[in-house]
Amino acid sequence: MLRILLSVSAAALAGACLLPAQSASSAAEVKQAYNNVKRNITAAADKVSDADYNFKATPDVRTFGQLIGHVADSQLRGCSALNGEMKQPSAGSKTEKADLVAALKDSFAECDKAFDALTDANANEAVSAGRGQRTRLGALYGQVVHDNEMYGYMSVYMRLKGVVPPSSEPRGRGR
Repeated sequence: MLRILLSVSAAALAGACLLPAQSASSAAEVKQAYNNVKRNITAAADKVSDADYNFKATPDVRTFGQLIGHVADSQLRGCSALNGEMKQPSAGSKTEKADLVAALKDSFAECDKAFDALTDANANEAVSAGRGQRTRLGALYGQVVHDNEMYGYMSVYMRLKGVVPPSSEPRGRGR
């Protein structure tokens, strides 16, 4: 009897090992990506000196401060629309680090609400975003993509000024 019980248990365990692992949810993945870029941009905004907010990598591009303002405005516009209240951004007109960091934090607070509201159940819901209709997931994913693009530019600016970007800092894993 014990032999049969052990055989059945072993067969059940072996069968369970063959089952495909559950895939991560789309909502959870985009939320994780958002939290990563949020951490990097917030840390970058804090790390760069007040004086370097006026730094341009080349004469024809935005200053570091203008990049922060652009992210803040883009997030406030996009996420407030998803939250049902279209707020008018104003960070693009700011030049002081303290004002830009405050606007960035406000925009992340607005996006936190939009990302917190995202579920797998409402991910495919049609929403007004920018120039037309998108899915809620698509609109939020687009925000993450845009933020990562802007963080990439910020990282170059930081490297040119001798500052290590947050995503390149050691994290205690022997990097």
